Amino acid sequence: MKALIIDDSRTMRRLLASYVSEFAIEVVEAGDGLEGLEQLQRHPATDLTLVDWDMPRMNGLEFVRAVRSDRAFADMKVMMVTSHNEMADIGQALEEGANDFLMKPLTGEMVADKLRMLGLVE
Repeated sequence: MKALIIDDSRTMRRLLASYVSEFAIEVVEAGDGLEGLEQLQRHPATDLTLVDWDMPRMNGLEFVRAVRSDRAFADMKVMMVTSHNEMADIGQALEEGANDFLMKPLTGEMVADKLRMLGLVE
């Protein structure tokens, strides 16, 4: 299984990668949505993307719109990982095609629970 982690914070990417790799999930990283799209072209068999909302060049919501407009990624799970905590934001992300939402600050247990809920790990 392969996951793409998109966040403009290298520290957050490393933290998420450490949580996800505990499940033997291979991790690819990107610093913003545009770089994330480039990584998906290089790694089309990506099963999961964890994407931050607020980033330069292309934010997380724009990334979600882009991947959901491409049938090649229709089965890929997308989780927004962000400090946005307004119900309207959560609803918008889900309407645009995110499968789930994880709010910062987060823990490894929270990430594991979401991966289980998405049916990606046991």
